[in-house]
Amino acid sequence: MGQLYQTQRAMRHMRKAAMQRGVIAILDVGTSKIACLVLRFDGDAPALEGVGSMAGQSNFRIIGAATTRSRGVSFGEVAAMAETERAIRTAVQAAQKMAGVRVDHVIATLSGARPRSYGLDGEVEVEAGQVTDGDIGRVLAACELPDYGDGREVLHAQPVNFALDHRSGLADPRGQIGQRLTTDMHLLTVDATAIENLLYCIKRCDLEVAGLASSAYVSGISSLVEDEQELGAACIDLGGGSTGISVFIRKHMIYADSVRMGGDHVTSDISMGLQVPMATAERIKTFYGGVVATGMDDREMIEIGGDTGDWEHDRRTVSRAELIGIMRPRVEEILEEVRQRLDAAGFEHLPSQQIVLTGGGSQIPGLDGLATRILGQQVRLGRPLRVQGLPQAATGPAFAGSVGLCLFAAHPQDEWWDFDVPAEKHPARSLKRAFKWFKDNW
Repeated sequence: MGQLYQTQRAMRHMRKAAMQRGVIAILDVGTSKIACLVLRFDGDAPALEGVGSMAGQSNFRIIGAATTRSRGVSFGEVAAMAETERAIRTAVQAAQKMAGVRVDHVIATLSGARPRSYGLDGEVEVEAGQVTDGDIGRVLAACELPDYGDGREVLHAQPVNFALDHRSGLADPRGQIGQRLTTDMHLLTVDATAIENLLYCIKRCDLEVAGLASSAYVSGISSLVEDEQELGAACIDLGGGSTGISVFIRKHMIYADSVRMGGDHVTSDISMGLQVPMATAERIKTFYGGVVATGMDDREMIEIGGDTGDWEHDRRTVSRAELIGIMRPRVEEILEEVRQRLDAAGFEHLPSQQIVLTGGGSQIPGLDGLATRILGQQVRLGRPLRVQGLPQAATGPAFAGSVGLCLFAAHPQDEWWDFDVPAEKHPARSLKRAFKWFKDNW
């Protein structure tokens, strides 16, 4: 399992240490912003009205929050080490200052790294007629590990379903009576170098990494409601430099991918199309952007503004319809790419096919209508769940990943599967190694 295997084992211990101290930071390292939230775990704080207990939000509150403009990150991956390190340091220091505590441990998320999903399955005979922890360890170890290639690491590995004889869809078969136990697992691998670079930057900031998660996964946790996670839904997280895709069913992620395009690409199209700097293009996009033109938009003129000193150039105006004409093709391209990934994942075979758009890029007016047309499903705009102590400024879709990471920190899905796996009787490339990784890490 290579480098990450060792690292993840260490992370798991870090997370336990951090939980005992009661404070942990989460770090969402994106292409357009780096967000840091400091969580305090209270054990049994009273649940607030309107804050769901399902996600376990009642046992922590956010006591510090900060965001800074991301530098040195492109396509969701670290491109310039020193700049990323400075940005991480800035965000963490500001969040610590607000929280009034020093934080040593962070759980981080990464959005690029070319994720790849694998579905595995394993089956064993139940030894004593009644399913025990040992049987679960054996069936998970019986999954054949795919040859996912050099330079890739396993980021998530989760059983998504158990079946006992002919009864499928069991969340936890322990204690049940039967002969034949089978399981389906989802394995997510990512580029090893992308992870190593991120870990290196965080360590350079004198922080210990207590966990890593894919941002497509955590955005899904925070933006899909319980029914959607249960019956089948996709979360499309439109970030600045990349767009994350995660598919959930029975409350488990069964597929994740990312498209190497996002809101920044729309901004750079505006910048080139109107010949204005990126900052001006970003402002125009935010205030006037859209993807659906109406008759009114031909008449609505936008002052571009500028400070080149060339009076004619700086006094230009452009109609909103022209702006939409620049933005729409890129947004369509991103959504078409998303559709291809969902088709490849067999999304149309799920019992429900709800699609939820989130992330900062989902705020473009008219996007939900365009997405419904291109993706051909019911589409809604998602906002992350409410969590205690979250500042108003951080409740929008741009913070879906950050909020999801808080929920992940409080309840890592994989922790539950901490079973002993028998070491003998395994083919060399069995899931034993992945599973050991699993057991030691979460």
